[in-house]
Amino acid sequence: MDPLSGFVGSLIWWILFFYLLMGPQLQYRQLQIARAKLLEKMARKRNSTVITMIHRQESIGFFGIPVYKFISIEDSEEVLRAIRMAPKDKPIDLIIHTPGGLVLAATQIAKALKDHPAETRVIVPHYAMSGGTLIALAADKIIMDPHAVLGPVDPQLGQYPAPSIIKAVEQKGAEKVDDQTLILADVAKKAIKQVQDFLYDLLKDKYGEEKARELAQILTEGRWTHDYPITVEHARELGLEVDTNVPEEVYALMELYKQPVRQRGTVEFMPYPVKQEGKK
Repeated sequence: MDPLSGFVGSLIWWILFFYLLMGPQLQYRQLQIARAKLLEKMARKRNSTVITMIHRQESIGFFGIPVYKFISIEDSEEVLRAIRMAPKDKPIDLIIHTPGGLVLAATQIAKALKDHPAETRVIVPHYAMSGGTLIALAADKIIMDPHAVLGPVDPQLGQYPAPSIIKAVEQKGAEKVDDQTLILADVAKKAIKQVQDFLYDLLKDKYGEEKARELAQILTEGRWTHDYPITVEHARELGLEVDTNVPEEVYALMELYKQPVRQRGTVEFMPYPVKQEGKK
């Protein structure tokens, strides 16, 4: 074999290997820079500290393996740090897009947001379910896209909703279920009461004690499935104050959180052309 040809072949292979290894990382870094610039622009425009907690799956690994995210202790650590660093006399805009997560982490974030002296605003461009709703309820103002949704905050014990465990024991009778189910039911009752009490504390100053208790019960009692979408209209029917003036920068920001490349089922669209065909 020609030594030069062998060298060129090896060089091409190493270049390809480097691209496969570093390409996704470089693209991700570019996205991070673009996000930072947009967040800075939004912060200046709204005169606020802008914080994001956006849980979309992103392909950033060697083989583009998607990483699925939810509210975690690491999230609460970072958000609490951001809130502590925020000027006490300036508003906070928290942009959240999440399916939910750990109750502990969500309650920590909600408490820190409520305790901020200046106005706090939670912005929901698409959805903030479960723990995301808990956090949204802590804000002075909830701003949702007209088609965004919140969700119930009934606690989940493993794969089962806490209210459903209690209902199952009530229907069968305590004498007809095993000890493990009885223990789960006891824990479920405690979990529901804990979340209800926390919601009441979050809401009583803004909505009054009676309305706060009503909302806390409705959102935790298992009236709906855990993934039930509470629309803007439904939220207002429940008595929640919801604004729909989502800043345009938020939509632009969401475009910078890439979804992994999918083999099928992708959504594509062509924006209406500014210059129509056949016209000058």
